[in-house]
Amino acid sequence: MKIYRVFILFITLLVLVLFCVADEGMWPMSEISKLNLRDKGLEIPPEEIYNPDGLSLIYAVVNVGATGSFVSPDGLIITNHHVAYGSVQAASTKEKDYIRHGFLARNLSDEIPAQGRTARIIDSFRDVSEEVLSVVEPGMSYADRTKAVERKIKDIVKREEKQHPGKRAEVAEMFSGKTYVLFLYTYLRDIRLVYVPPRSIGEFGGETDNWMWPRHTGDFSFMRAYVAPDGSPADYSPDNVPFHPKKYLRIAPEGVREGDFVFILGYPGRTYRHRTSYFLSFEEEIRMPYVVDWYQWQIDIIQKIGEKDRGIAIKHLSRIKGLSNTMKNYRGKLVGMERLDMTAKKRAEEENMQKFIDADGNLKAKYGDLLEKIGEVFRDMRQNAESELLLDYLPRSVIMLYFATTVYEAAHELRKPDLERESAYMDRNFPRLKQRLALYLRNYFEPTDKIVLKEILLRAFRLPEGQRIKALEEIIGGRTEGDIEIFIKNVFEKSRLDKEAILMKALEMSPDELYEMNDPFIQLAAALYPVFQEQKEKDRTRKGILDELRAKLIDVKQEYLKKDFIPDANGTLRLTYGRIRGYSPRDAVWYNPITTLEGVIEKTTGKEPFDTPEKIFSLYKERNFGRFAHPGLKTVPVCILYDMDTTGGNSGSPVLNARGELIGVNFDRAYEATINDFGWSDSYSRSIGVDIRYVLWVTQKYGGVNTLLRELGIDVSQ
Repeated sequence: MKIYRVFILFITLLVLVLFCVADEGMWPMSEISKLNLRDKGLEIPPEEIYNPDGLSLIYAVVNVGATGSFVSPDGLIITNHHVAYGSVQAASTKEKDYIRHGFLARNLSDEIPAQGRTARIIDSFRDVSEEVLSVVEPGMSYADRTKAVERKIKDIVKREEKQHPGKRAEVAEMFSGKTYVLFLYTYLRDIRLVYVPPRSIGEFGGETDNWMWPRHTGDFSFMRAYVAPDGSPADYSPDNVPFHPKKYLRIAPEGVREGDFVFILGYPGRTYRHRTSYFLSFEEEIRMPYVVDWYQWQIDIIQKIGEKDRGIAIKHLSRIKGLSNTMKNYRGKLVGMERLDMTAKKRAEEENMQKFIDADGNLKAKYGDLLEKIGEVFRDMRQNAESELLLDYLPRSVIMLYFATTVYEAAHELRKPDLERESAYMDRNFPRLKQRLALYLRNYFEPTDKIVLKEILLRAFRLPEGQRIKALEEIIGGRTEGDIEIFIKNVFEKSRLDKEAILMKALEMSPDELYEMNDPFIQLAAALYPVFQEQKEKDRTRKGILDELRAKLIDVKQEYLKKDFIPDANGTLRLTYGRIRGYSPRDAVWYNPITTLEGVIEKTTGKEPFDTPEKIFSLYKERNFGRFAHPGLKTVPVCILYDMDTTGGNSGSPVLNARGELIGVNFDRAYEATINDFGWSDSYSRSIGVDIRYVLWVTQKYGGVNTLLRELGIDVSQ
């Protein structure tokens, strides 16, 4: 074994000398022709990945909230366990605990709705920058500029969806205030659960291992997309039939070896690499520490509430998972920013660029005060940051207040013409908003809401004098803890928004009808509504200012650096590539890029989150690996590590080999790579996927689902 590892390490180093390693970049499809992927290691023509005039791999990649991919002609989708988690939780009860025991449909009739889940498949995209920006006129206020652009985007979306019935349109801002691209998607609304391994496999290691390497998590799930019998997208119906995608991925059951070329297609969320030092310092010093503190407080309380009752715990599982994921991600970013001195380095880059601008009279006239004006916006944000952050998280954190603010806002927005409404209340989006509220209601637990509301109100009353939220103090009637407790007792006793029928009816009411309900949470929402509207207007003004300035920033950076840039990730389809590759996180430590079943056994303690099912132990002891053992390691690979450029939203993305075959499913980054949102490094940016061999081995040997493997085109005779 030692000789084998030394040999592999030698070969890997040789490969990295002979070939280019990964480049920074989550590349839009329109840009991948510039990459010379064949020279990097790709064995298929790039046109097989993206071909605007023909069939290509992008049609097998699907947005399911994060990313997934079609892996059979009958609409079977593979994604992450944690992507499907919310839908699995929604289907779970104390008696049918699919989180703990997993879910398996042995035939189509056993498949159940993945509540809240939809799927989007890209059809086409085109630049609409000129049309979007045509509404910007000289002399506009910055808030009016933002509103005009927002309305034009809504107009384009509505027009395109009318022209393409059943499709979903979106306009994505690629460079702030500068370039916009229209995407058209096939939009599938009937998604069902097929096979989800138990949490002890799909979330092995839990939050302890989250964002860490080495990893031993079987983070995968299978779902299926359905359509009406005529092939059109439709809501759930027992009469619906499996969707037949234009393209689906082939599986490579032999997997990969260290040093192999790999690439990912997926829908990464947001990155901020074109932002300034002012943005970075605000994130590092203000926003992220605030969120870490607030989320950690909620996690501690919620976990304690569910300790003794599994039914209560199930209600909170998705919430805890979301809070924990963000909290640990931000902690990793903060560590990385400090370790890399990222803000100071960005500031030094800007100082050099300022010297370049000042040395040229024309550039100085056009861009001389550009960075200073951006700084002014962030200085303004700092002045009231604590108050503004609390206002932002108040309705997000208290479910009953979220219901009430949504209901109250709907009463005002639904009376406006469709294009003038906030996006969530437009005709195209309102049904989904109702579904989301109903899903939240199923997970609602009043004692949790009471505790969270009390804490956030106490924090509100501790704000500095200049930042206090007077509307809160007025409706509560005082500023003491006793005043808060009396208020909370009253609003929860008298409100009926926790009843689904009442909540859904309230969503259709006018402001006058809501007033007659005399619901204390709606009264609280009404008192806060002007405050929220004032903050939205302030945010629109800031966005208008920054959009204009950031567009200029890109222009001058291109002149300064003498090169073009790809836009930050923004939830649109991107490609990234690299190799299966380890790294050194610190002095004298080297992480190999493939973990194995041995690591699962070694980590197992018998208690969550390291409670491996007994059957896995038995299969391991029997060396019952089938065809899925790594030929060199002589055991089943579990997770793989690669130097590709990913971020949130890439969860569930297919990891593909040089022939465009599926060899893994992306699910995480290493702790050192949480900083990817702000910057990428060849040394530390590593992403993590579950090896397809572990997916197939668990599905066949643990789950006993040979029918699923046959559908995937895998020979089950071995």
